[in-house]
Amino acid sequence: MNIKALQAFNAVVQEGTVSSAAKLLNLSQPAVSRLIAVLEAELRLTLFKRERQRLHLTDEGVAFDREARRILAGLQEIPRIADEIRAHRLKHLRVVTMPRAALSVMAPAMARFTKKHPSVKVSLDIRSHRDIESWINGREYDLGFGNVPIAHRAATSTPLARAALEVLMPTDHPFCKKEVITPEDLRCETLIQQFPGMLLRKQTDALFEAHEVKIEQEILTGSSQMAQHLVANGAGLTIIDRLSMLAMDDRRVTTRPLNPTRWVAFGVIRHRSDDPDPMVEALTSLLRDEIETRAAEGSIIPVGPGGERLVD
Repeated sequence: MNIKALQAFNAVVQEGTVSSAAKLLNLSQPAVSRLIAVLEAELRLTLFKRERQRLHLTDEGVAFDREARRILAGLQEIPRIADEIRAHRLKHLRVVTMPRAALSVMAPAMARFTKKHPSVKVSLDIRSHRDIESWINGREYDLGFGNVPIAHRAATSTPLARAALEVLMPTDHPFCKKEVITPEDLRCETLIQQFPGMLLRKQTDALFEAHEVKIEQEILTGSSQMAQHLVANGAGLTIIDRLSMLAMDDRRVTTRPLNPTRWVAFGVIRHRSDDPDPMVEALTSLLRDEIETRAAEGSIIPVGPGGERLVD
């Protein structure tokens, strides 16, 4: 990959024209145009379209821009990393969490970690399950937390918990009188769901298909956290695992078990080639502790590396 071409792409995105990008990079316009052409040829993608004398990203260009910005940001970190190596400073722990458990599990565990290890620099990112392949291939993080197992050949995962899917509802909803909720109960409700193809949506689609239930009215969102807040504001109901909604205000929302029970697993994810790391192990231990304090029979069950239950 030509780094100068990436920089030219980023400059054109920022400036909107080749001439402005050329001034920013101190290059000629033809040189910037050639770099963009080289990049498009190498990627076999059309990154820009011209409208009214300005360049605008295509859909392919928008998708590529997200990754290009991350790559360039990483390159900008190289001098700092070199300085830290020369100075023998303590390492930088890079962590990524999937959105569903970011607030309920990762946030409190990370807060405890930073208090115990104040001299360790920490970066915490939130990325979706759909981005797993890119961040594993890019070795962007030392540890990830989210749904496991991971099928990617370069990843290894360690389970920490199993959590049951439940129905989240406002505390004044009529379903609060029920002990359990069935797929049939949800047929005529407004259901807040993730976009088709997302992990949780695949699980709920399989559940409804197995019971021949068609949801008549739904609200779509790409964020499980947004789904939870939509429920809290009375927009409808959603299906979420108990572990992921622990950060919600239980004065506004509550859950009821879903029957039949469906489980999802959470754990830590690393690149298969990563060496053992004491800071990673320390954070993993705190994540496990956080889960164990939240254990609830029938809804949140801590598990060991081999899948064994850690509580009765």
